[in-house]
Amino acid sequence: MKQVGFYFDQSRCTGCYTCVLACRDWHDIKDTSIELRKIHPLELGKYPEVKLSYISLSCNHCKTPVCKEACPVEAISKRDKDGIMLVKQDDCLGKDKCKRFCKEACPYDVPQFGKDDNSKMSLCSMCTDRLADERNPACVDACPMRALDFGPMYELKEKYGEVKDAPGFAHSADTVPSIIFKPRY
Repeated sequence: MKQVGFYFDQSRCTGCYTCVLACRDWHDIKDTSIELRKIHPLELGKYPEVKLSYISLSCNHCKTPVCKEACPVEAISKRDKDGIMLVKQDDCLGKDKCKRFCKEACPYDVPQFGKDDNSKMSLCSMCTDRLADERNPACVDACPMRALDFGPMYELKEKYGEVKDAPGFAHSADTVPSIIFKPRY
């Protein structure tokens, strides 16, 4: 399997939310409580030496996805060919019946449930429909600052190095997330 993943250049991100909006638009997500990609602002330091940066995160398509193991009905799967995490919406019990075990298990708070009663779980699928057409995920192509990239992890490591942590993100050796960073600070 050639695991695919994301690269995020924190030094380029301005917190414009274009990646979030592109994801929402591409997947036609109307429920504003669901964010398959999130922007987190980070304030570092103390006055007068305050620093502001952002981190853009989605599902990290972990090598060992604890969300998958936590699902009581095996509605979450990991594709063999590229390691992309997928959710079978029809099999998901919904947030009220399963008590959000997948969300509780994920160290990155990735699984998303809508505001409707017993809504089904959603997570970033890396835009598998776009990948089938040899296009990047919507968030990557939309970023005006080119802070996001996508590809096989070995290619991303060759191109950008192997930095696994950044302010606002802690690498988990238990799950092994498929993301590489260029930290701002």
